[in-house]
Amino acid sequence: MSTEKVDQAIRDGCKELVLDLPTLKEISKRFLNDVNKGLKKETHPTAIVKCFVTFVQDLPNGSEKGKFLALDLGGTNFRVLLIELSKHHFEMRSKIYAIPQHIMLGSGEHLFDHIADCLAKFMKQEHVMDETLPLGFTFSFPLTQTGLTKGTLERWTKGFNCSNVVGNDVVQMLKDAIARHGDVKIEVCAILNDTTGTLMSCAWKNPNCRIGLIVGTGSNACYVERQKNAELFDDVDKGSGNVVINLEWGAFGDDGVLDFVRTAYDRDVDTNSVNPGKQLHEKMISGMYMGELTRLALERFTKEGLLFGGKASEALFTRGRFYTKYVSEIESDPPGTITSCREILEELDIHHATDQDCINVRYVCERVSKRAADLVSSGIATLLNKMNQSRVTVAIDGSVYKYHPHFHNLMMETISQLVNPGITFDLMLSEDGSGRGAALVAAVASRIRQ
Repeated sequence: MSTEKVDQAIRDGCKELVLDLPTLKEISKRFLNDVNKGLKKETHPTAIVKCFVTFVQDLPNGSEKGKFLALDLGGTNFRVLLIELSKHHFEMRSKIYAIPQHIMLGSGEHLFDHIADCLAKFMKQEHVMDETLPLGFTFSFPLTQTGLTKGTLERWTKGFNCSNVVGNDVVQMLKDAIARHGDVKIEVCAILNDTTGTLMSCAWKNPNCRIGLIVGTGSNACYVERQKNAELFDDVDKGSGNVVINLEWGAFGDDGVLDFVRTAYDRDVDTNSVNPGKQLHEKMISGMYMGELTRLALERFTKEGLLFGGKASEALFTRGRFYTKYVSEIESDPPGTITSCREILEELDIHHATDQDCINVRYVCERVSKRAADLVSSGIATLLNKMNQSRVTVAIDGSVYKYHPHFHNLMMETISQLVNPGITFDLMLSEDGSGRGAALVAAVASRIRQ
């Protein structure tokens, strides 16, 4: 981290963003406590970290084969994929479709009709209209599952707010929309969220894979738990003895257990979000909020006269105008260079920034990123310690992990400090977890049925 020339006043101002080791251990302890509550029947209804049972018991073993469809809905656009599998051979074609704002905020029926319509177009284009294909559906919002193909939406996140979906089975809504469309034959084999897909896509290549993590627009994780610890899983005698648990860890802290590390920036971001009081852990970590957290700090330091001679631009003082990608770009400059920082400040109409300002801005970016990486790492180390296996691979997807120049290294360093002796771990970038993973869940389900 480039601290040599950072103004002391900026450093002091950023101290509240620094999580030292004892603090991270305390967060880890609180998180473990919440995970255990989520797993137990008695405490699950009031648990903050929900630990939903995914009903995925078996990971891919490489013998899956055939053609599978996947549908990946997790943000402002969604993808349809066609995947052909045979032993160690993998072929994938996919297409991205947009979800316009009016559909994101319209009725649920409208949303699923739009999805069914795009699905039919894709199948026509790929000449598979007359085949009945198994489909895996990645739905990256908090779900309660009562089976591999039954999932009830708990609440919308990521800017979605479609009516008449919360409390309903989204698989049924998809099937109804496909039936209304009337011209395609699809068998929905599984619903999963993107963390499970991420885990599955890496497990296909790497048998040590036991944790799936997303650090992108949102943040969440899943892991392989012993069935006997997952009290909400009823088919205890069946299958592998394990089951994948979707933590929904974005909600960690919604009951106040993270208040001791939350800052004024976190409270501001939360108050002005579409879901105040919810997903507080995610709002300290993910790509949807990181840029805004940085902007709020820069705005404060400017108004205190510590940056840009106390004068900035309307753009810097406009909510949402400092993008998370700016944070990654600024930190991508080699030490001692400020090219990206200067370009970004120009984009924000700040033409009078000194070299010292650029050094200070970079430091603020680094503090926000490191805090995000530390919070993620604390959660992952908690899971590694809980599972207590000697070697575990963590599958990771999401734009922050993928595009931030230092996120991987920051995580490696912090997890190493928090994980118990004797546990070896590695972090593996998941190639397209939410798409490929959905097809793999469908493929494993088909394999097991056969």
